[in-house]
Amino acid sequence: MLQYLNMIHFAGVQNKTIALSLCFFVFLCLFVRFIKTQKSINKLTVKKWRNLLILNASFFKLFLKASLFMLGFCFLMIALLRPQWNKKEEQVAQTGRDLLIAVDISRSMLAQDLKPNRLEFAKKKIKKLLYNLSCERVGLILFSGESVLQCPLTTDYGAFFMFLDGLDVEMISSGTTTIDGALLQAMNIFESMPTKKTKLLCLFTDGEDFSTNLVEVKDKAAKEGIAIFTFGIGTTHGAPIPIIDEKGKRKGFEKDDKGAIIMSKLNEGILKNLAQQTGGKYILATKNDSDIKEFIKNVSLFETDSLGERSVERYQEQYPYFIAISFLCFLLEWLL
Repeated sequence: MLQYLNMIHFAGVQNKTIALSLCFFVFLCLFVRFIKTQKSINKLTVKKWRNLLILNASFFKLFLKASLFMLGFCFLMIALLRPQWNKKEEQVAQTGRDLLIAVDISRSMLAQDLKPNRLEFAKKKIKKLLYNLSCERVGLILFSGESVLQCPLTTDYGAFFMFLDGLDVEMISSGTTTIDGALLQAMNIFESMPTKKTKLLCLFTDGEDFSTNLVEVKDKAAKEGIAIFTFGIGTTHGAPIPIIDEKGKRKGFEKDDKGAIIMSKLNEGILKNLAQQTGGKYILATKNDSDIKEFIKNVSLFETDSLGERSVERYQEQYPYFIAISFLCFLLEWLL
């Protein structure tokens, strides 16, 4: 018996407090009513003439009616908890938006003005962002001096996180940053999906850029309807860029030709300009989640596309059986 009860899944379990409270209240009312009725009948009649003088004077009948009403009410409350069993496979239509996330993996992302460094901070921020998205298809682009598609658009966030966790500044040999390369990579991906209503690109970078053709590429992206969101990773006062040896230990800082330590600073100007001219938004990455909330709020304004169908297993609703039993109890109580 217990093994069958364990198979029942309650989809409306959040209503259990209300259901239990109502059951207790109804039980209390029925009990008080039964006691008062019993006392009244005893005062009005003697046992010998009771059934002849008063309709429904039988205490057993009164008890049975109260029990049926209580039983019917309990089944009604169980129906409120939405009991389910028997899993069945169903095809569910998915809607959402295509979102390409481009991460800067140049050496300046090793600066430690955000802890433990800008790149690791950005990776944690991206994970939090995806945990809060409802249903979007995401892809991952890496860029520094070159750009590569690391993970194609997918709804499999587990696979996306696997690629994200593996990011390192050594993955692309160049140590500089060219944002126009990331934009071109995103445009190539979206060109294969001309019917998409929404095309979103989100850049995670400190904005230190050595692009040669950014203005022209940005204008072309805007014409193709790509909205660019930019997350500023870093601080405006900046930090030196550490040089890490093969054992992961810091052995110094990057220096310029004159031997002075290079300070890498967040370049908000270029990121604000990119976002404003393509219909996106510039967001400064923060230590709390206010930046993520702002991003999701803005992204939710964009139209959704069909992302195809997905096969899911779902429990089948069984509450109609409990409602039927409940009304049967109420009917019997009324007929008695």
